[in-house]
Amino acid sequence: MESVAKAKQRYKQYPVILAKCSREATNYATCDNVNLNDCGEEFKHFKSCLQKTAASLKTRI
Repeated sequence: MESVAKAKQRYKQYPVILAKCSREATNYATCDNVNLNDCGEEFKHFKSCLQKTAASLKTRI
């Protein structure tokens, strides 16, 4: 049951992580290209922000 408690704690951190990456999320969400890999750079920056923020909060995504 400890793993469930840890997962719930990580889940509670998601809004904080997303809030800290709002600029990158907005850039990725407003990407107008709909072809495969057209928004790759925006996604890469968003993913990197999420990972760095999660690491700074000592959690994982």
